[in-house]
Amino acid sequence: MDQLRRAWPRARSGALFPDLRERTWRLHGVDRPQGDRSGDGPALRPAFSGHHAARHGARPGGPARPSGVERLLAVVGGSMGGMQVLEWAASYPARVRNAVVLATTARHSAQNIALHEVGRQAIMADPHWRGGDYYGQDEGPSAGLAVARMAAHITYMSEDGLTAKFGRSLQDRAQVSFGFDADFQVESYLRHQGIRFVERFDANSYLYITRAMDYFDLAENRGVSLAEALRPARDTRFCVVSFSSDWLYPTAESRRIVHALNACGAPVSFVEIDTPFGHDAFLLEVPELFRVAGGFMDAAARQ
Repeated sequence: MDQLRRAWPRARSGALFPDLRERTWRLHGVDRPQGDRSGDGPALRPAFSGHHAARHGARPGGPARPSGVERLLAVVGGSMGGMQVLEWAASYPARVRNAVVLATTARHSAQNIALHEVGRQAIMADPHWRGGDYYGQDEGPSAGLAVARMAAHITYMSEDGLTAKFGRSLQDRAQVSFGFDADFQVESYLRHQGIRFVERFDANSYLYITRAMDYFDLAENRGVSLAEALRPARDTRFCVVSFSSDWLYPTAESRRIVHALNACGAPVSFVEIDTPFGHDAFLLEVPELFRVAGGFMDAAARQ
């Protein structure tokens, strides 16, 4: 989202970009990454219930309210951040004037849940997970978390993107080894992504964040249709963006949101951007995204 922040200097002072990175440890009550053995802070263990994750995963208190700011010019988010934008617009409509919803969904599909479950099982199958009580130990579930990240990272890219970036190119060798080292560049890339992720993310936090995303359902959690769930936000202006190669949250999911906004009378603009970058496109330098969403934000700033 840093690219989008830089792209909209006119509106930046009044826009909120949901970012889970700063809450990664606090979501689970963790003071430090699992690799920090300094001994500072209490010994911690899993304390959240699944019910807590469902209630607070996409709505951690609503949008921040800086001193003297009663209403935000815009809330912008992609993926899980897009779920937060939808939740905040529906729950706090008086505080959200404009909403930019990128590459997201109003609820997870069976495929989304299944993919998350693979990652969770990889973590819990790691003997160093210890039922979630690995803080203060010499080693946490690094291998399981790395595998979870590798599996998830595949969903952020597209087949065309992977083919263009790696194809079947070999990694630092002229022929295959007939062993289980990283023969292919794509294997080496995924292993590198897993290692980097372990250095900055907590395994229990990963479990709860993915579970919160799976439990999120903007309509069902309210016992109404999606249009009725969004009706409180009918005075909020929406910009919904999807990406043609995103198979994690395909365009059909964005269209479902748009149809619900149309049904409740909310002003909404929608565009599907043609790009080979998959789900991660909302994080990359995609000129068409800047043009579409930037134009929306410029108009918002002139309101």
